[in-house]
Amino acid sequence: MNHIELGKKGETVAANHLISKEYQILDRNYHWKNSEVDIICVKNEMLIIVEVKTRGTSAFGEPYKSVNRNKQRQIIKVTNEYIKLNDIKREVRFDVISIVLNKGFMNLEHIENAFYPL
Repeated sequence: MNHIELGKKGETVAANHLISKEYQILDRNYHWKNSEVDIICVKNEMLIIVEVKTRGTSAFGEPYKSVNRNKQRQIIKVTNEYIKLNDIKREVRFDVISIVLNKGFMNLEHIENAFYPL
């Protein structure tokens, strides 16, 4: 499985995880300019933006560690545009779902409030 297929598989696993926890998915792979937000959902009246990071191994570090400040800024910009375009008036939370996925093994870590806008 190449990295694009692995990423798509991870996003599907993450979406299924969220649905099982009673999150309502509003949008997946939302694009604005050259940036993207993986999953936009709602739970308990809160808008939740989820970045999904998937790797085949954690040998080079846990996937969530790749959500650096630059990536966070991109996610925040896309989120701001989504909120404006959809006239959303909800509190926003930024989560990361970190997945290690390989033959017969999966480890999923859902990090709520993974980062905050500055």
